[in-house]
Amino acid sequence: MFERQKTGSVVCPGCGRLVGVQDERCWNCGRARPSLFGFSRALQNLGNEAVFSTVVIAICVVIFVLELLMSPRGINTQLGFGFLAPDLEMGVRFGASGALIVFDYGRWWTILSAGWLHGGLLHIAFNMYWVHQLGPVMARLFGVPRAAIIYLLSSAMGFLVTSAMPVVAPWMPFANRNSVTLGASAAVFGWLGALICYSRQTGGRMFMRQVMGMAIPLVLFGLLIPGIDNWAHLGGLAGGYLLASRYGPNTEERPGQVLTALVLLVVSLLAVPLSFLSWSF
Repeated sequence: MFERQKTGSVVCPGCGRLVGVQDERCWNCGRARPSLFGFSRALQNLGNEAVFSTVVIAICVVIFVLELLMSPRGINTQLGFGFLAPDLEMGVRFGASGALIVFDYGRWWTILSAGWLHGGLLHIAFNMYWVHQLGPVMARLFGVPRAAIIYLLSSAMGFLVTSAMPVVAPWMPFANRNSVTLGASAAVFGWLGALICYSRQTGGRMFMRQVMGMAIPLVLFGLLIPGIDNWAHLGGLAGGYLLASRYGPNTEERPGQVLTALVLLVVSLLAVPLSFLSWSF
């Protein structure tokens, strides 16, 4: 997929005209390095609607298996919501987030890493189901790069909000300074927030009903089931809505958004080994 093209022509992402792979500038629009150093076709292959959600699911599953294999106190095998749950210490070491972790221990990067981690088999299965369901829809409406940007930044926003809430407003419901939080649900709610914004911008009442039919049960589920991080969900929802208001249906996709998505993906993934290697308490 990522083979570099060294000869021939490519389509300039700036103006859509054919340019040589080795051309330093597009002869028509003046864009610098229009072939993206020979990787433009490879990056265009990332436009498949399901590719980002597939990547997310694969990464989350691999990290979850590593959490299980490296759990020092064993794996929970009791049936229920905690079935096949890694040891809590291993979740924190891999990059779980929370007010205590972010503000007291100064592990700020965990707002990036926590979205890749999960606390049990049902937890990861539930979140990956929604990633699988919503990913192609988001890619179709916003484009793969912008869907990825919304996912990654909404996740970070969700964990920032839930970590900051016990510090700035400890009297609020569900604000627990000692809680540990992780999971892809903040990003999933970010996508739901983006879809709500899209339906409002386009005036699609049928689409709005469909989106709310997914969002409301998930919100109620979080309010009724103990242990669900509602502030992460609300932070992700708000983050997705705000980002989608910038990437509205009438805004044009830009080539730089591909690079932005890739940088965010790499940085958030690097937060996991950073968390693991920096563990010292």
